[in-house]
Amino acid sequence: MNWNNWLRQIHRWLSVAFTVAVVLNMIAMVQEKSTVWVGFLALLPLGLLLLTGLYLFLLPYAARWRGR
Repeated sequence: MNWNNWLRQIHRWLSVAFTVAVVLNMIAMVQEKSTVWVGFLALLPLGLLLLTGLYLFLLPYAARWRGR
């Protein structure tokens, strides 16, 4: 598996982790037991999703620049 496919797979799993973190945050808020760390739980996968998503977004443009 090459680098791009590996990064796509990580991006997919990060989206699952982000979804789980948001659901856990909602459950904690409904139970009124939310602490600060539960609120920040979704920020780590969200930040990594941003980085991997930007990389994947720029891949076609980089291929065009290299192709010239």
